[in-house]
Amino acid sequence: MKLFEISNYLDTRVPLALQEEYDNCGLLIGDKNKEINSVLISLDCTEELVDEAINNNHNLIVSHHPLIFSGVKKIIGSNNVEKIIAKAIKYDIAIYAMHTNLDNIHGGVSFQIAEKINLINSKILKPKSNIITKITVYCPTTHTEQVKNALFDSGAGTISEFYDRCAFVSNGQGFFRPLEGASPFSGNIGKDSSSKEDKIEMIFYSYLKSKILSALKESHPYQEIAYFLDDIQNDSQAGSGVIGELQKPMSLNNFLSHVKQKMNTSVIRYNNNKRSAQNIKKVAVCGGSGRFLLEDAIRSEADVFITSDFKYHDFFDTNNQIIVFDIGHYESEFYTQQLIFSIIKEKFSKLALHLTDICTNPILYY
Repeated sequence: MKLFEISNYLDTRVPLALQEEYDNCGLLIGDKNKEINSVLISLDCTEELVDEAINNNHNLIVSHHPLIFSGVKKIIGSNNVEKIIAKAIKYDIAIYAMHTNLDNIHGGVSFQIAEKINLINSKILKPKSNIITKITVYCPTTHTEQVKNALFDSGAGTISEFYDRCAFVSNGQGFFRPLEGASPFSGNIGKDSSSKEDKIEMIFYSYLKSKILSALKESHPYQEIAYFLDDIQNDSQAGSGVIGELQKPMSLNNFLSHVKQKMNTSVIRYNNNKRSAQNIKKVAVCGGSGRFLLEDAIRSEADVFITSDFKYHDFFDTNNQIIVFDIGHYESEFYTQQLIFSIIKEKFSKLALHLTDICTNPILYY
């Protein structure tokens, strides 16, 4: 299995276009033509984890958090990142990261938490917008299926994780006149002509534009293809956080115990809101640092917001409108490893995949 086969799949299965601007997802280290025999999956890429890969002959590490966030100007071992990069290169270990793009896909990190704590009717808390484009193309009826399939194969027509190969096709009559020098698929030079055509409409993630247009040009029979693109303004099936409901309301103490048990955490930092504490029903979640979604959780009328990395003064910002459970960054994303495992397994069922034996949580509790 070549590295580029794995990275190309992950780049589209968990679209790189969905990562936040500050992020650095995708293939970070490695020769794309390298043969991959075994994959090690983890939340973080530490030096201890690279040692685990070396000792167990794993030659690809797929982590949630990127090893390289900002520019690296030197690799001289002056900090942990430089040491890890040098060791990975020395032992020919590739490194790939799936971070905020994995957070933002439907069924991503926060959905894992929602599933673990048994939420129902789960949906994205803060959907992304302006990430979808619609293509409309006119095609002779004889080539409709050919063009449709080419667009499907290049990623068009996918709506969330539940539907693909989606399109709308309508029929009509196209009119044109080929001029001198043209090579028309049908019709005659200098004469008004017409042909039966289908109008094909599909949507796709905007970052796939060049791939979609390339597929269109290769599959369409016309010398000059009539098509146009529109940016879609409606919210997408991608975004930050999740909002859902408990099947039955719970008291605050019972819900605290429930979350501790389901998320396998020993400590929960939380504030008290007497209005919400009596009847926990609606719950918002965000794996990792979720302070940026506090106002969205409040607007959604959630009783509890489960996340991590809340500072002292952040709890005051709840304004007695919501209860925040800070369950710890590592703890909130622990099950992300299984999510990465299942995503890779979908495509490469025979590839050796291994979850790390190492706890990379840098925070200890006494």
